[in-house]
Amino acid sequence: MPKFLIKRWHGMHQLWAFVLIIVLTIALAWYDWLYGLISLVLAAAVGVYSVLAERAFRRDLKTYLGTLSYRVKKAGSEVTSELPFGIILYNEDNKVEWHNSFVSRMLEKESVIGESMDELFPTLSQAKEREGTLETAIGGSVYELMFRFDERLLYIRDITQRWQLAKRYEEEKIALGIVMMDNLEEVTQGMDDQQRSALLSRATAEITDWASKFHLYLKRLTSDRFLIITNQKTLKQLELSRFVLLDEVREMSAEIKIPMTLSIGFAAGAESIVELGQWAQTSLDFALGRGGDQAAVKVGQRQSFYGGKSNAVEKRTRVRARVVAHALRDLIKESENVVIMGHKMPDMDSIGAAVGVLKAAQMFNKEAFIVIEGFNPAVQKMMEMLREEERIYKRFISPEQAMGLIDSGTLAVVVDTHKSSMVKEPKLLTLTSKIVVVDHHRRGEEFINNAILVYMEPYASSTCELVTELLQYIHDRVMLDVRESTALLAGITVDTKGFSMRTGSRTFEAASFLRRNGADSMLIQRMLKEDLTEYIKKAEIIKHAEIVYEHIAIAITEQDRQYSQLLIAQAADTLLNMTDILASFVIGQRQDGLIGVSARSLGSMNVQLVMERMGGGGHLTNAAVQQEGTVAEVAARLKQVLQEIEKEEGLFE
Repeated sequence: MPKFLIKRWHGMHQLWAFVLIIVLTIALAWYDWLYGLISLVLAAAVGVYSVLAERAFRRDLKTYLGTLSYRVKKAGSEVTSELPFGIILYNEDNKVEWHNSFVSRMLEKESVIGESMDELFPTLSQAKEREGTLETAIGGSVYELMFRFDERLLYIRDITQRWQLAKRYEEEKIALGIVMMDNLEEVTQGMDDQQRSALLSRATAEITDWASKFHLYLKRLTSDRFLIITNQKTLKQLELSRFVLLDEVREMSAEIKIPMTLSIGFAAGAESIVELGQWAQTSLDFALGRGGDQAAVKVGQRQSFYGGKSNAVEKRTRVRARVVAHALRDLIKESENVVIMGHKMPDMDSIGAAVGVLKAAQMFNKEAFIVIEGFNPAVQKMMEMLREEERIYKRFISPEQAMGLIDSGTLAVVVDTHKSSMVKEPKLLTLTSKIVVVDHHRRGEEFINNAILVYMEPYASSTCELVTELLQYIHDRVMLDVRESTALLAGITVDTKGFSMRTGSRTFEAASFLRRNGADSMLIQRMLKEDLTEYIKKAEIIKHAEIVYEHIAIAITEQDRQYSQLLIAQAADTLLNMTDILASFVIGQRQDGLIGVSARSLGSMNVQLVMERMGGGGHLTNAAVQQEGTVAEVAARLKQVLQEIEKEEGLFE
């Protein structure tokens, strides 16, 4: 019992009262002993009563305090047990020492004392560091785990309702899409109005049925373009279906013998509706830039591609070539000088296209230079040919020399690539705002965004073909000498495998123009001759080939042997000539230490999609990637990617 209750000052009045009574009793007895005696008896009775009352007070107080302590302990225990969140105390070995009833109800166990925390919450073992809070799903609920490491204490809070609201909020965000018929003008040339209307009607019916199936709002903008409004939840369903509309329209057009395809651009997760619309248009540009017949989806920072199983359809008209040529002509005239650059480890297409742009600049009396550093063995013979022409060869400069030439008045022309990381010196592109891109590769996620003129045509066989067409429109009288025309024709010849792959009518028209300007095909054949030693090495690579998925050849070289990128690519080309082989992959260690993968196909398989998943890119029939690691590791990754694609949508068209 507290001392202030036993020795309380406010209880002293009774003692002083007794003293006063005794004094008065003595005084009364002094006057009359009988009254004094009576007064003494009464005083004694009051004293006995006071003592008994004090004892009863202390006894009742002690009983009350004992009852109150029990009630407080009981209430505290009940409150701890009935708290709307869980509490777990664990020891140094991560074993549970104590928990409240919330944990029992959550885990549907009477007690988990002694059990491991990692077993109870598998999320903990997956997390590298238990800092802050973690979320985990148990049963049909989601819980938030909050740690107090110093006390070895874990709080658990049920956030299922908040998580569901957040998920619903994300799912109901607006997603915008644009569907475009890739080549409507080309495929309807020569059709009468009735045939054109019938084709549009069938294509529109396919698009409408698809929109109805996935509950999309569809609005026609023009004859070949549609706007789609939906939410992110439905967009995920479209991605899971891998945009089956692409296959349906392709199959429909195959039935009527008309090569019509669609391109789809989708966007979600932008900060504003204006930005969302810009993202949707950018996604569509991605799909078109990669050759069409595919869907590009941008959700936040994620960019995904679906489809792309067919080659880009060649455009029959040269209107765009003429417009781009005139724009390039004006840019050259307005510039102080021109710097031309291709990709790292340049091939004949890159060198030939650069020589063509050099000729265009020289026709307008502009100082022009080609940036190159180190020769790829594949272009050694071409460079020897160009060395014979001093007028051309002296225009080749190193990146260091180019740094001193480029300023705000310089026109930078990038050929045979659209990725700044593929250029030998990306810093050169930051020194001028006047950048032109001429490329025939399918557009990837990385792109030179600040280019003021972009000429990308995935249908083209090579960049040399595009440059040759530009030369025909850039000046009224174009006169190429033998070495310039031969360099351009060599680029076309190499990229088309001797005019056997990815060729169209415009490819032969460009080659015909170059032949009229003196291109020497015999000189090209001498450039392409193989060395016997290299041929034997190529045969050794092919010897290690294995067949997977019945029609895919994969050749994996020995880890300690190094090969040139050219030899790896040639081995992939040779494998493609084998019976029943529809696609080939060759993996080998390059001379720079990286592991190179060259991929080739006959068109029924899109090797570009395979290489993109591994960090590379290219064309539907010709792609590559370079990675760090070992040959075995890269080979295992390639087989894993092939397995994923086969499971998702199939490897072959």
